[in-house]
Amino acid sequence: MTPNIILFNGKIHSFDTANKGATAVAIEGNKIVAVGSDQEIMKLSTSETQTIDLNKKRAIPGINDSHIHVIRGGLSYNMELRWDGVPSLSEALNMLKEQVLRTPSPQWVRVVGGWCYHQFNEKRLPTLEEINAISPDTPVFILHLYDRAFLNAAALRVVGFTKDSKAPPGGEIQKDKNGDPTGLILATPNATILYATLAMGPKLPEEHQMNSTRHFMKELNRLGITSIIDAGGGFQNYPEDYTVINKLNENKQLTVRIAYNLFTQKPKHEFEDFDNWTKTVVLYQGDDMYRHNGAGEMLVFSAADFEDFIQPRPDLPDEMEDELEKVVRLLVEKRWPFRIHATYNESITRFLNVFEKVNSDTPFNGLQWIFDHAETIDQNNIDRVKKLDGGIAVQSRMAYQGEIFTDRYGTEAALETPPVKRMLESGIPIGGGSDATRVNSYNPWISLYWLTTGKTVGGLKLYNDQMLLDRDIALQIYTRGSAWFSNELDKKGDIKVGLLADLTVLDQDYFEVRDEEIKNIEASLTIVDGRIVFARDEFSSFSPEPIPVLPDWSPVKIYGGYHSIVRANGNLDMGKLNTAKENILASIHSCAGSCNVHGHNQNIARFSNIPISNYRSFWGALGCSCFAF
Repeated sequence: MTPNIILFNGKIHSFDTANKGATAVAIEGNKIVAVGSDQEIMKLSTSETQTIDLNKKRAIPGINDSHIHVIRGGLSYNMELRWDGVPSLSEALNMLKEQVLRTPSPQWVRVVGGWCYHQFNEKRLPTLEEINAISPDTPVFILHLYDRAFLNAAALRVVGFTKDSKAPPGGEIQKDKNGDPTGLILATPNATILYATLAMGPKLPEEHQMNSTRHFMKELNRLGITSIIDAGGGFQNYPEDYTVINKLNENKQLTVRIAYNLFTQKPKHEFEDFDNWTKTVVLYQGDDMYRHNGAGEMLVFSAADFEDFIQPRPDLPDEMEDELEKVVRLLVEKRWPFRIHATYNESITRFLNVFEKVNSDTPFNGLQWIFDHAETIDQNNIDRVKKLDGGIAVQSRMAYQGEIFTDRYGTEAALETPPVKRMLESGIPIGGGSDATRVNSYNPWISLYWLTTGKTVGGLKLYNDQMLLDRDIALQIYTRGSAWFSNELDKKGDIKVGLLADLTVLDQDYFEVRDEEIKNIEASLTIVDGRIVFARDEFSSFSPEPIPVLPDWSPVKIYGGYHSIVRANGNLDMGKLNTAKENILASIHSCAGSCNVHGHNQNIARFSNIPISNYRSFWGALGCSCFAF
């Protein structure tokens, strides 16, 4: 045994009781080869071993998002202005204003998911008047959940919406009293109009798409994510839209493990898609970094029960059962695992009727199958899922739509939406996920915050204490739990000898911080496949070479991804903060002049580790703490 990396002097969190209290981990190649005390593990060190002092920081198994849309999201990540985690609408609109000035014609400025208006201090959506005033000439597209999109006048001109434009079924183009489009398009509740309109925008060239996908993976690494399961998605065609991710894998440039499901794109022709794929795609083809994972989440379009909680629950059409049975029967015969989008209990009941019918003459016999979402599933259907050996992938959609769900269905209905604790008690495999990027944010710490506190990003407490998960169980869902959904429990999901070397070292101790601090956790060091893929703070010397951001006007170059101060190698890089960014922060803190306490430089205080640096906390919200002196 000759480890190439040893982590020591840490707090190693393993679900294996034999490793409780461990402080060190040894990695050889891409596998974990030893877990134990510093004394035990350091004996394995050689002159070739890279030893890293964790300084008592917490190391956990790498986070695994069991339902996300990375392949599609990566292609456009560098084009998108992200409002994920932005605390006020005023700051979000300032970001929009700045990005409009940077964006060249014919590109759009896009805000595509990851936020909801309840996260803003103002508790409201932007208005079309505000958006048009900020950008009269550059097209702007702003997507809010699966509910609506705002298009400014310039975007309306580009997409060609006029008085005569008709929305697809289940969608609406809002028009004024003169019959002209206002710029608001609505899912009622079908989101096709939102996706189709977004797809009209310019695409990045392949070189930039590869760069964009690498930056998206780096952003996931920054949050401790080491594996994901890509659930396909609308307008994500196979194999055309998989070219970039294939090339990155061939070039050994993936920094997140990806298992992908195939999602049909052809209403009324879904069977043909799956019949073709089961003949031409080898199940699980690929390697441990990038591999096929089965069918879904869309199996047939008639089974899509859209989760726009602003709208009433949709009734699925009568032909759904026949169409779904035909596809499921094919997949069971071919032994292809499958997953299906299922929001409402009423839909789940009908889906299970189909599955049980198929199982009666073409037995599942342990074939892995999954319900995605399952917000309102009841105990009877949980028991039916258990009987058919299914799993449920849960996402933090209620963290972003909890207030909306409660407004429609009431606080009592929201108490167990979804009933994660009852699912676990029933012995069903549960995987954690985000459903990012077009509704929720990809930040797993928001999901873990929601699971353990029951709160939305807007601060509403949805669940009573009996329904909450303890932190260890919630983390298991997002690590070992998710590994079940790609049939890889024997490969990853824990810090344990023989498993793949995927782990992350946290900047704050998940098991010790206050509840409200969970959502602010990030990684200080992330290792995937035995390679350091992200490092900052005291580990910045181990950081891989930075990747330039393409194109030059990309919002990612200025703002990064999930809302945080721009940092380079874990330290504030003042050179990368433009004047507008500093002005925004100054306005938040209500202090832009000199200060005798802070050495006449307010930014030193804002960007330091003292409480003012977090303007969402007590001191930061009030402004510069020098007033207390």
